[in-house]
Amino acid sequence: MSATEYTLRYFKEVQELAAGIDPLKVDKMVEILAETRANEGRVFFIGVGGGAGHAGHAVNDFRKIAGIECYSPSDNVSELTARVNDDGWDTSYANILKGSRLRKGDTLCIFSVGGGNLEKNVSANIVKSLQLAKEVGAKVIGIVGRDGGYTAQVGDAVVIIPTITPDTVTAHAEEFQAVVWHCLVSHPGLKKNEMKWESTK
Repeated sequence: MSATEYTLRYFKEVQELAAGIDPLKVDKMVEILAETRANEGRVFFIGVGGGAGHAGHAVNDFRKIAGIECYSPSDNVSELTARVNDDGWDTSYANILKGSRLRKGDTLCIFSVGGGNLEKNVSANIVKSLQLAKEVGAKVIGIVGRDGGYTAQVGDAVVIIPTITPDTVTAHAEEFQAVVWHCLVSHPGLKKNEMKWESTK
């Protein structure tokens, strides 16, 4: 039995993308997160779809492993759906962040395939969250695909997962969000507590 052409191509692309991640951008993100923790700031993880799944997972790991106070607006289903119902999807995350009194010293971390684009009406709720962050002086980091969108335009440290083939844009962007943030949370510059399996003999 031989592997299919698609499977071979997919994992070849994974290797190419891994080799192309800018380590200086990753280390800049570590620096921003460490500074946020040192100043008793909070990190808000923002994502939609697969990015929302990453956001909830990241909240757990960064609280438990890195000792940073973290939240994700998509984790509170009751508040999120109430705000979507009453105010609309576009402002849902930003209004939750306002309720949390997002401020200077906090950091927004974006997980998005395209980074948000108001002109194309894509991930407008992410764009409005970013606008709020810039307005109050919070830092912005992100792991995004395509050209990085609005996140790349306003971010302080943004890793862009480049497009190799058009049919794998979302898959590669979302898988590398997990790869990069796991690098962040396990980085010696951030890790405060041993992870379970690494401490088990």
